[in-house]
Amino acid sequence: MSIDASDRAAIGAAVTAAEATTDAEIIAIVAHRSDAYHDAALHWALLGMLLLVAVMAATPARFVAVLDAVYGRGDWGGAWTMGQLLSALLVLLIAVFLLLRWAASPDAVRMLLTPPSTKTRRVRARAVLLFRAAIEARTATRTGVLLYVSLAERRAEIVTDEAVLAKVSPDAWGQAMAALVEGLKRGNAGDGMVAAIAQVGAVLADHFPHTGTDPNELPDRLIEL
Repeated sequence: MSIDASDRAAIGAAVTAAEATTDAEIIAIVAHRSDAYHDAALHWALLGMLLLVAVMAATPARFVAVLDAVYGRGDWGGAWTMGQLLSALLVLLIAVFLLLRWAASPDAVRMLLTPPSTKTRRVRARAVLLFRAAIEARTATRTGVLLYVSLAERRAEIVTDEAVLAKVSPDAWGQAMAALVEGLKRGNAGDGMVAAIAQVGAVLADHFPHTGTDPNELPDRLIEL
């Protein structure tokens, strides 16, 4: 899923049209992804190591038999010392860790291994961070609204400034969020954002109608990260 030139133009036009009806400011941001999720790959690698230890603890004789077969010790090789067994276990743990980390190196694999709840939290955190860095208190009337879409996670967030939060119930953004989610489900984030911007504009027009006295303080275009 991606954003093309026609999507950019349509989203910019939708922001301009929506802001023509309200003194509030709307900003649209699309990110390829909200996090690299390297910690998810690390967690699975550590889980693989723990599973290996558990299997060896449950079947120690099989572990020793495998070592005998690998090194060709047979019945005349003598018993393994504790130091040798622990050294072999350490080597196996390192090998499993490196193998699993390598297997999880592609972005798509890490995304698959990451729990949905973690993706939701990361997308929300990124949206709030971007809002605080680029929008919060950047308008004289504290009426900025962020529409944030993260393509890889197929998730979206709406974050509002202080004055909007004081007047508009979070439930009022339900139709806008539904439009964003529907666009992501169809694989067309651009259309979803256009529809959502129209819905956001309608809500803002009810609470912050256009007076012509509030300057345009944020860009009327799509920001891509």
